[in-house]
Amino acid sequence: MIGRYTLAEMGRIWAEAERFEHMLRVEIAVARVQAARGTVPASALAAIERRARVDIDRIAEIEQTTDHDVIAFVSQVAESVGVEGRYLHLGLTSSDVLDTAMALQLRAAGQLLVRDADRLIEAIVRRARAEAMTVMMGRTHSVHAEPTTFGLKLAGWAFEVARGRTRLAAAIDEIATGKISGPVGTYSLLDPALEAEVLAALELRVDPVSTQVVQRDRHAALLAAIAV
Repeated sequence: MIGRYTLAEMGRIWAEAERFEHMLRVEIAVARVQAARGTVPASALAAIERRARVDIDRIAEIEQTTDHDVIAFVSQVAESVGVEGRYLHLGLTSSDVLDTAMALQLRAAGQLLVRDADRLIEAIVRRARAEAMTVMMGRTHSVHAEPTTFGLKLAGWAFEVARGRTRLAAAIDEIATGKISGPVGTYSLLDPALEAEVLAALELRVDPVSTQVVQRDRHAALLAAIAV
């Protein structure tokens, strides 16, 4: 993101370090469910929860060799954990982590947009009431028509923004969707019930049919809602 055009709150959500922190959050959520099922030893989970750390400089260093950001990330976090780090990322594919972490980021970013939309609606409504009796010329065909009020014009804008806010909130609810279903969405090394538990812990929806990735129509819908 270009710093001079980025609000601080939004910039924090999309910072590289924050992206990796969300990826770590996904990895730990998976390890917790796997530990509950006996796949990961309890001692390993305790070590992961206690020692797992993100070091973006070390990730960048490892990526120079692996040429793969997720392998570099998993390798670095495993280093920080120690021998128990071998229990990270069991059965997962890169997009299980990437897309689920991105859903967490998109939800957080979307919540900021909804908050600001609410503030904008409140400001327009407040001004509309103040201008309720302010007469102005109405226009049709780009020329003067009959008198109207500035308050009425503002009220129309308020309802328009409110409709946009409704569309945006719905898109954000839908974008909060992840996957823990393996390389092509067939659960070859995983269990749909495990996916459901992990995503419930992260307060995300389950993509009912995923491939390598979460279906992208959700992302398109979010961008369309933002654009409108």
